[in-house]
Amino acid sequence: MDGADSPSSPSAVATTTVCVTGATGYIGSWLVRSLLQRGYNVQATARDAGKASRLLSTFGRTGRLKIFRSDLNEEGSYDEAVKGCLAVFHVAASMEFNVYILSKLLTEEKVFEFAKEKGIDLVSIIPPTVAGPFLTTDVPASVQVLLSPVTGDPNLYPILLSVHSRLGSIPLVHIEDICNAHIFLMEQQGAEGRFICSVGSSTLPQLTDLLSLEYPYFSSKRFVEGFHDAILSVISSKRLTNLGFKFEYGVKDIIEQSVACCIKNGFLKCPITEGIHN
Repeated sequence: MDGADSPSSPSAVATTTVCVTGATGYIGSWLVRSLLQRGYNVQATARDAGKASRLLSTFGRTGRLKIFRSDLNEEGSYDEAVKGCLAVFHVAASMEFNVYILSKLLTEEKVFEFAKEKGIDLVSIIPPTVAGPFLTTDVPASVQVLLSPVTGDPNLYPILLSVHSRLGSIPLVHIEDICNAHIFLMEQQGAEGRFICSVGSSTLPQLTDLLSLEYPYFSSKRFVEGFHDAILSVISSKRLTNLGFKFEYGVKDIIEQSVACCIKNGFLKCPITEGIHN
């Protein structure tokens, strides 16, 4: 869309209301922030009253944010939140990270069927591992998975290995870029279908080398052997970039900012040795 009809024009944005589900989550909270920064009115949903209160205290001063208590398991609980909205960003998830992919696949199939029946423009963004800084009080699961070589988490490191074994590398995207892509596609007239949103991929040796540069307590040496012969898959965001979308952050930025935010929030201890790179 363009001109007066475009939701991205300043006059249109000021009168445009959108809904963000799962607004207290990693992507949801950052998406709320990005939309408010652009001038949109946001009706956000949250299941946890405490987290919703924190979101409101952080962004409520704009006067353009409303919070609705909603639960994916309660039919009709989103009705009020979506009323009067030009678009709905459905980023809420009802289950744990390790079954998220299957959940997304099954949900997506049904939603596309419904959208076709009702004549709704539907966009599904396919994210890889999303990382970078975070606004949540807890470290997002995807960031924990990315840093699992450092933490040695026995539940999360196998997830990283599984992705690497299937794809030959670990595709990544910065949290700000994934949110910008959501808004970008909402503002594109006629955009529909599936869009991969990945800035690039890193093999496990490359990832651990970057982690050791940003976090010197960690040694990458034990992760090198056995991964150099992996067959790399091509994870292409061409359909997205062909529309004009531009990524702002590369793989190194993602690792650097993820580590920095985790140190700041106490998830990783702070390197204090003199001369350590940070």
